[in-house]
Amino acid sequence: MSRLPYGQDFRLKRLNPFRAVLYWALCVPAFAGSVQDPRTVDLRGVNTHYSMRDYVTRQQWEARKADLRTSILTSAGLNPLPPKTPLKPQYTRHIENEFSAIDTVLIETMPGFYLGGNVYRPLKPKPGMPAVLVPHGHWKKGRVENLPEYSVPALAMNLARQGYVVFAYDMVGYNDTTQLSHDFASRDNQLWSFTPLGIQLWDSIRALDFLLSLDGVDSNRVAITGASGGGTQTFLLTAIDDRINVSAPVNMISAYMQGGDPCEEAPGLRVDTFNVEIAAMMAPRPMLVISCTKDWTKHTPEEEFPALQSIYKLYDRKQLVQNQHFDAEHNYNARSREAVYRFLARQFDLPLSEAELKDREISAVREADFLAFPNADHLKTSLTAEQLFQEWKNMSREQTEQVKDKEVLRARLRSAMRVEFPETVNSDLNGNEIGLRRLNSDDRINGFWRSGKRNPVLIVSSGGIAAARSTKMVKELIETSRPVLILEPFTPSLLRTQAALTNRNFFSYNRSDDAIRVQDVLIALSFLKANASGNIEVIALGSAGIASLFAAAVAPVETELLIDLDGFAGTDENFREEFFIPGIQRAGGLQAALRLTSSVRTVAKFISDSQPNLLPVVPRGIRGRRR
Repeated sequence: MSRLPYGQDFRLKRLNPFRAVLYWALCVPAFAGSVQDPRTVDLRGVNTHYSMRDYVTRQQWEARKADLRTSILTSAGLNPLPPKTPLKPQYTRHIENEFSAIDTVLIETMPGFYLGGNVYRPLKPKPGMPAVLVPHGHWKKGRVENLPEYSVPALAMNLARQGYVVFAYDMVGYNDTTQLSHDFASRDNQLWSFTPLGIQLWDSIRALDFLLSLDGVDSNRVAITGASGGGTQTFLLTAIDDRINVSAPVNMISAYMQGGDPCEEAPGLRVDTFNVEIAAMMAPRPMLVISCTKDWTKHTPEEEFPALQSIYKLYDRKQLVQNQHFDAEHNYNARSREAVYRFLARQFDLPLSEAELKDREISAVREADFLAFPNADHLKTSLTAEQLFQEWKNMSREQTEQVKDKEVLRARLRSAMRVEFPETVNSDLNGNEIGLRRLNSDDRINGFWRSGKRNPVLIVSSGGIAAARSTKMVKELIETSRPVLILEPFTPSLLRTQAALTNRNFFSYNRSDDAIRVQDVLIALSFLKANASGNIEVIALGSAGIASLFAAAVAPVETELLIDLDGFAGTDENFREEFFIPGIQRAGGLQAALRLTSSVRTVAKFISDSQPNLLPVVPRGIRGRRR
């Protein structure tokens, strides 16, 4: 049976999605006198106008930077990183022209998965050459596009002519890298963080591994530059990989538009952050930001660039971030390229003349000279998309099983769910009605609170406060002297639910409803820790049991659980239909949550779908102690 996670359960096959939305928005009972939760209406997206936070000290920023790095890696499915298996480069072509020697190569970034690219070398290579990694943008021909407004071959050949070793490589689904399509991610893929962005970012890491392995490359002089979607890859890789010494993202960093392409989006990637803050993680390494007047970077000199400077100032390195702003359409044209040539030469102290730093026009590009096909042999050992996904799941399970430190497992689950156990919870009390809120957050949780003595009880009911209070067990608990807190469940608005159903990038910017419900339980647990003494007993009624289990698993407090999983076995279908949090399976899923709680005796349904008020005094279910 499929069902909505909160409110009265029902079979989705009997209700079309629009009626399901109306049920969520209109039919779940509300707590009298409650204040609207801003999370139901405050939705973020690719075109939201974002602002940089104020960071006063370097230490404050460094702590934020560490959190952001973990978050990016988690979104990409790279927390932990997959094993770095042998790259086994296959060189399929070699050509030379007046600018450079060019090799076409395939590298195996994962067993059975191949990334295509071109290595551009100076015609007269020397020891200790600087190197440049070039991810391409979303122009139709990818790494072999050669237009006046954008040309990867022109960029790479001119850099090679100036003395660099360059590796230009494919995005997923382009040119020679087509085992996966450019927009392959499904809901099941998202549960395992197996997405175009994640594979692309892993390919970038392995492309850097390959570039650094080439003869003559100076590992202390490595740069990356790309435009548009390649600009996104540029600042994402620099955010997570300190081996990049210099970067030049072109026409991408914006407070007004964040991307939108499948390889630029992944669930959780920009929850509570945006591209300018991610790009600032390059500090204090040198970075040139190229922008133009006729795309989403048109405000860069007045808005985004000063925000980046504010972070570099924390390191007393304000001069190491620069901006070149051109009157042009979206591009990586000759003028933009020349700005990058000059910046790289200064940073790497290359004795190049102005004439050498001019962009020279290249001849027409024959695609057959730059692509691996038909000479490549990799199709003999390459895996299908389905096989790659299965291998990813197998790897994820093995990595979870290998974790011995439960705090590591707990941290991975917290990161996947984008939740925290807040140190401080603000509360507003009006009689027995209470509102709970984290500091510096827009959440607002409504509940029923009755203070008392002895061990506190947290009641989480999918039917809401009124339904919980109507049960015999809760009535008897309220009559005792124990502290009792009952949460009103998070109920999404019609606007939010429609956005989640129709916007493919919704979860890149917004937590899922179920992740919010886990966060709400953690806020409640923090409140009880501060306002009551003794171990907390969590009683979860109806479908609230799953969220309560995951909250207890990651909370740093002792809890005793009395919950009902109602047949929830932790399968992809279970998570997809009943408890959807992207990345939850990659982080260990149900088995990880159970490892972080004590042993489970039985699983039994203790609340009737049709008669929620007939709850026995001592319900059956999962009884366990949080370890």
